Amino acid sequence: MSVVNALGFTTPDLCDDFPDDIRVLEPLFNNYGGHKTFCGEVITIKCYEDNSLVKEEASKDGNGKIMVVDGGASLRRALLGDMIAENALKNGWAGFVIYGCIRDVDVIASLDLGVQAINTIPVKTEKRGIGDLNVPITFAGVTINPGEYIYADNNGIVVAHKQLSI
Repeated sequence: MSVVNALGFTTPDLCDDFPDDIRVLEPLFNNYGGHKTFCGEVITIKCYEDNSLVKEEASKDGNGKIMVVDGGASLRRALLGDMIAENALKNGWAGFVIYGCIRDVDVIASLDLGVQAINTIPVKTEKRGIGDLNVPITFAGVTINPGEYIYADNNGIVVAHKQLSI
């Protein structure tokens, strides 16, 4: 049995206990946030090298949710930086899963926020107001829908159609 964290789960245990209820993202992500373990209901954003919608949603009440951002795996622009992350924390977001890059990693690591992303880059995005909110997104071998649940830790990221009893 794994050592259980304060949130009461590990992703290996979820894989063992709920094999028919979860989907596992391919191991492409690194853990950058101050909370290495996080979970919550999903809202999705699809954008490419433009984090306008990420910034806009982070300024709204997150209510313990996870912002899952399909950035098309771009390694050229950061979709999350310290200011957006600090604002998200202030507004109650539990974390981010970003299929793309982030920046300001030292500040983000000091925040009580879960953040997993592919990599880092110091370059910000251009704000063009382009992106889609709460649409199904597919990356890392999994389709993720708004309203589903993400469970993430140092072992990986799993998605469930409903909240799991942990």
